[in-house]
Amino acid sequence: MALAGLSAVFLVEMLDNSILNLALPTIGRELQASTIALQWVTSSYAVVFGGLMLTFGALADRFGRRRMMLIGLVLLGAASMATAVVTTAEQLIVVRMLMGVAAAMTTPGSMALAFRLFEEESLRVRAITLISTVGLVGLALGPVLGGLVLTVAPWQMLLLVNAPIALLAIIGIRGGIAADDPAELHHDPLDMLGALLATTTIALALLAPTVFVEGGSGAWKSWAIAASAVIMAGLFVIRERSAEHPLLDLGVIARPSVASGLAFKTAAGLATAGLSYLVTLQLQLAWGWSPTQAALGMLPQVVVLLALGPFVNRLVQRVGISRAAWMGAVAVVAGLAVYGLLNGFGYVWIAIALALVAGGLRVAGVVSAVSVLNGLPDDRTSIGAALIDTTTEVANGVGIALAGTVLAALFSGSIATSGWSAQQAEQFESGVSVGGLLLTVVAGALVGFGFVRSRALSSAAARASL
Repeated sequence: MALAGLSAVFLVEMLDNSILNLALPTIGRELQASTIALQWVTSSYAVVFGGLMLTFGALADRFGRRRMMLIGLVLLGAASMATAVVTTAEQLIVVRMLMGVAAAMTTPGSMALAFRLFEEESLRVRAITLISTVGLVGLALGPVLGGLVLTVAPWQMLLLVNAPIALLAIIGIRGGIAADDPAELHHDPLDMLGALLATTTIALALLAPTVFVEGGSGAWKSWAIAASAVIMAGLFVIRERSAEHPLLDLGVIARPSVASGLAFKTAAGLATAGLSYLVTLQLQLAWGWSPTQAALGMLPQVVVLLALGPFVNRLVQRVGISRAAWMGAVAVVAGLAVYGLLNGFGYVWIAIALALVAGGLRVAGVVSAVSVLNGLPDDRTSIGAALIDTTTEVANGVGIALAGTVLAALFSGSIATSGWSAQQAEQFESGVSVGGLLLTVVAGALVGFGFVRSRALSSAAARASL
């Protein structure tokens, strides 16, 4: 019952990521929304969601993970129902922001509560695998379901469907998870300044990729937002090092299992988002595939993500959690390298790259999350889960920004125009290859760092056994 409720929470997040984009043209016509307003319909949710996760993770560790989850689900249901009375794009943006707040309250808790349901590591891996599989089904089926709904119902139904799913989650969590034990909660005061700096840093980091992709590498606004994010990140680190009760204990993050898990998770997120962005553009713009054909071309990714679910725990039992994590991360880097070097030799190489990255993500994503939570104190699991989700959100944005900026720098003219010249076709081919190889180098550096930290963990365990 508990796992059904927690899976429903993750399903809402994944559905929201995939189901609404299909309806943007319809929303634009009915609400007479501008291009910028439509962009904010999706961006406002992502920025609020990503920016507030660490803060709500810290609050959950202090005031109760189950309590925070239930409050967030009530807010999600109410915000979803409010879609029925939306009449302007501005109202819809406010609703999306409220849904982002609700997602920030609920999503980290789905992993933290699943982790705390079990003491045995193999059961923790299986629980998080199950929850992530349900979410991936939602991610894969979201566009299909969205298209079917739009043929028979208004676009508002795409958000109204969140309300009954939220109700299912409330029933499962109230009935299957015990009330919060005060002894398992964190009682230090909340670092409000650290929370403000963290939220600002993450919000700017999530805004920067969108501005880079739209404005290109030559736009001053792109660099100003990126520089502001770096400055805020530096101020956040200074604050957390000096605060008596920091929002995020940087010493805990430096632990081998936590640092390696976050590095592998970041590499996987960056690779998946960047590769999907490049492949989608290549199939449609360079090869002339229709959107439907391009969606079918991405199927190797979806099939591998879903098919590998039952085998993750078996791999962990056979080779151990640390080795499974870096094996998955190495597969991600290998997939990027295949794409960067061989994408111009036919679709079969793109399919292999998609399958390798998806397989690596499926293993590294689950195993790294368990590794991070294993390395945290019991009263920090919610903020640990929030850190994992925030890392993934930022990594996705950075992956798209790196790929998009390389294309903008190497391609002359507008990439969306038809009838490219031979020179532009060559520039695009070079752009996707260089973009793929740049992603390979960045992901490889992260995996190398994670491998070094995981080796430190293995060495410490070996010394402890002597």
